[in-house]
Amino acid sequence: MQEPTFLILASVADQPLHGYAIVRAVAELSGGDVKLRAGTLYGALERLAEQGLIEVDREEAVDGRLRRYYRITSSGARSLETEIARLRRNASAAESRLRLSFGGGAA
Repeated sequence: MQEPTFLILASVADQPLHGYAIVRAVAELSGGDVKLRAGTLYGALERLAEQGLIEVDREEAVDGRLRRYYRITSSGARSLETEIARLRRNASAAESRLRLSFGGGAA
């Protein structure tokens, strides 16, 4: 799973969010390392919806514009859990190898 996909799913894991709120949540979750642009975000949201990982929760009109809220599906939650486990395994393996080489910290 690519990092932006992971962060988008993580951003809607606890509550439905609209596009701009997802952009802010992704930036916050990544410590500012990932900054999604609108075109990238909406393309990703469309792809994730097609894959059944997220779905539209509701729509509301705000200042004459439609605001669409997205939520994670049960399939999306399972995919996110699987990716979290994979990342933990990889980080643990990397940490173990680093400890063997440097005794607990980088040189």
